[in-house]
Amino acid sequence: MDKARLLEFLRQMLLIRRFEEKSAEMYARGKIGGFLHLYIGQEATGVGVIAALRPEDHIVTTYREHGHALARGLEPGAIMAELFGKATGVSHGKGGSMHLFDASKNFWGGYAIVAGGMPIAVGLALAAQYRGEARIVLNIFGDGAVNEGEFHEALNLASVWKLPVLFLCENNLYAMGTAIARVSAVPEVYRRAAAYDIPAQRVDGQDVEAVYEAAQAAVEQVRSGRGPYLLEAVTYRFRGHSMADAVLYRTREEEEQWKARDPIELLRRRLEKDGQLTGPELAALQAEAEQVVAAAVAFAEASPPPPPEALYEDVYA
Repeated sequence: MDKARLLEFLRQMLLIRRFEEKSAEMYARGKIGGFLHLYIGQEATGVGVIAALRPEDHIVTTYREHGHALARGLEPGAIMAELFGKATGVSHGKGGSMHLFDASKNFWGGYAIVAGGMPIAVGLALAAQYRGEARIVLNIFGDGAVNEGEFHEALNLASVWKLPVLFLCENNLYAMGTAIARVSAVPEVYRRAAAYDIPAQRVDGQDVEAVYEAAQAAVEQVRSGRGPYLLEAVTYRFRGHSMADAVLYRTREEEEQWKARDPIELLRRRLEKDGQLTGPELAALQAEAEQVVAAAVAFAEASPPPPPEALYEDVYA
């Protein structure tokens, strides 16, 4: 993989990490209300898979979607403003952290209902097929979704109709506070796809290169008209399920083992070892991320809240 692409992956992951750290700070200061689900530790999965898409492809994701939105190219200031509940936010301050939308980027949220976005993704894929469009749908969900009815309904119909949808399970091993092995007879999510005659693969979600390569192959198959594909990325969130989570259900030893495989550090070390990243280059990328996030916070702070009459807007199409 060429240096420019790898440095772009590193740039995106550094931006997502800094954005999430600052979001946690703003939440603690009372600037962000509601729930806040951080993507820290999972950056390689979103960056690697979304890089394999085309701009016209659709993305339907979960409530842990700040990183996905940034990787897709949504404006950081507009994302932060949405977290702040401001009128300049991507959803005009009405969605908050869990409901980020940008039609210009074909980025369709942000769903708070576990697995709730899966039938919508299948519907978008059906529309693309019906219209003869070359676009595909990326549907991102977590391991907590695989025991929901919508998971099975979505995979079944996508397979029956050979729809152009790439199902991506970000398996961070814990649905809220419950380990997947405790509630799933088949904890290897990719094996579930066999029941619906869907090809599937498991990949190391901490390795952005491995994720990108697996996503490229999956996207190529889906776009060729051969039907859906399921990709399971095994990853780990370094923080709790949300900012309200005390994380009492896993050991500190386990957390440290996973932090030793921090996706940003894995890529940094690999680039430095191969002579593709210098100290000044890394410092410049870190400074850029800091500046972008600082500007996003300043924009959100200065933005107005939605006016009272906005309550009656966008209620009906």
